[in-house]
Amino acid sequence: MTERSGRQDGRRPANDGPRAAARNRAALVAAAREVFAEQGLAAPLSAIARRAGVGQGVLYRHFPDRAAAVAAVLEGNVRQIERAADEADATFAGVLGVLTWHLTESAGFIGLLAAERPGDRSGIRAHSLALSVRVQRALRRHLPDAHPLSGGEDLGLSVAMVSAAVIGATREEREHRALAAWRLLGVEVGPVRTCEGPEEHDV
Repeated sequence: MTERSGRQDGRRPANDGPRAAARNRAALVAAAREVFAEQGLAAPLSAIARRAGVGQGVLYRHFPDRAAAVAAVLEGNVRQIERAADEADATFAGVLGVLTWHLTESAGFIGLLAAERPGDRSGIRAHSLALSVRVQRALRRHLPDAHPLSGGEDLGLSVAMVSAAVIGATREEREHRALAAWRLLGVEVGPVRTCEGPEEHDV
């Protein structure tokens, strides 16, 4: 997770000028990523606006509902996992390491992979299912036929189980629990790392 920038009260500086709309959106996505990481997908949208240093009217112009904000943030997590799967020397263990990094960094990403939302009318579940399918597709590209998770729904169930185990007050504790959970499943995990591209630095 990137270190916060902005004023000491936790709000990002207000954006103005000819590129105000694009900068406001970037500030909102960055703020939403931080807030969802800290509080999960149910975090109040007003907290995102405050963190970005903009009014709620600006937030709703860019993200008309919670589902839109969630999709914008978690798209970045999923894109990094897909990028890791595209690397020339990619392996299943390596892609799993990037997935595990996101699990240890973001309560919101854990919510995407682990939470069931029966009766959800916010649209988040639909976004979550689509993004979760992309995560599994990236992993399956490098999943050997003889791997312990190669059978049926084993991969999806294992990801959900590990996601549910990732708790703890510090990043180190969450990573320890994630790796312990994979180990109990008999699964090797590569280096736990991010896989950022230029667009992640711009947000």
